Amino acid sequence: MSVTGIFNRAVMAAVTLFGVAVIVFCLLRIVPGDPIAMMISPGASADDILALRVKYGLDSSIPVQFGVWIREMLTGDFGTSISLKRPVLSLLMERLPATLELAFAALVFGVIGGGLIAILATLARRTALESFIDVLNGLFLAVPDFVWALLLVLVLGVAFPVFPTSGRVDPSLSGDFATNFYLLESLVTLRFSLFTNVLSHMVMPVLALGLPLAAVIIRTLKEALNEAMLQDYVLLARLKGMSETRLVVQETLRNAIGPTLTLTGVQFTFMIGGTVIVERIFSYPGIGNMAIDAVINRDLPLIQGIVLMFGLIFVLINIAIDLAGNFFNPRLKHG
Repeated sequence: MSVTGIFNRAVMAAVTLFGVAVIVFCLLRIVPGDPIAMMISPGASADDILALRVKYGLDSSIPVQFGVWIREMLTGDFGTSISLKRPVLSLLMERLPATLELAFAALVFGVIGGGLIAILATLARRTALESFIDVLNGLFLAVPDFVWALLLVLVLGVAFPVFPTSGRVDPSLSGDFATNFYLLESLVTLRFSLFTNVLSHMVMPVLALGLPLAAVIIRTLKEALNEAMLQDYVLLARLKGMSETRLVVQETLRNAIGPTLTLTGVQFTFMIGGTVIVERIFSYPGIGNMAIDAVINRDLPLIQGIVLMFGLIFVLINIAIDLAGNFFNPRLKHG
């Protein structure tokens, strides 16, 4: 990728984040509800209410509030949470690792599971197995992540209590970590008992998020593989005696990765948004769970910080998709 291309992407990312900041700031100011009224005691005086408004910068006009927020945010100060009384940036950095580990674990599950099944369906094309996979995959496409979460809680958490239904790690083990990347840290430090405990808490949330993603990958990759199998170079390789498995894995798979990769990246951004509900169902201590509490409490600084963080993640994912697309398909390179 050229320097101009990198610069253009950086400018677009900055413009996108600024647009997100403007939209979320304005929307939070026009929706009903007063955050100060929700946190003040019933017997508070008008002076007490005014003092709180001054403390959180809500006594100024909206343009002035926005200017102050942007100026402070550029210095690394995202404000103070109204409900938790802590710096917003500190809260985000504390909860972000949990959401990232959950999202990337679901991505790995979806890519590996969906890719293997798509290859199997391609090898079994025009058979009963392909029809069965298509029907089952259609069902998986129709079920959203939060429904999977509820079903998994009922089946694997209540009816057959195999996995924990809430939290990120057993409370007795929560003090054994130096960072908030519990899964990665326990694996790198070879503490497999901790790794197993963290992983057991992630199984159901990962399945809830990863199953819809795997279904999308199965459909997209299978169609791309079937289309590639009709190309002349595949016919030539088949005439030379190459097996179907080698045809699919060595010849057609690399040509089918491009469209699948792009759609997977888009679905991954949707999946990160889906962590909000899934984290709530499993009481998983990530940004999504905190976002719901922030909305309930009308915690404006915290909501603004969370939305901007999600916006930054989406922008970075889109840039990664572009870079990966250029890597796998050199014809997409442009200035």
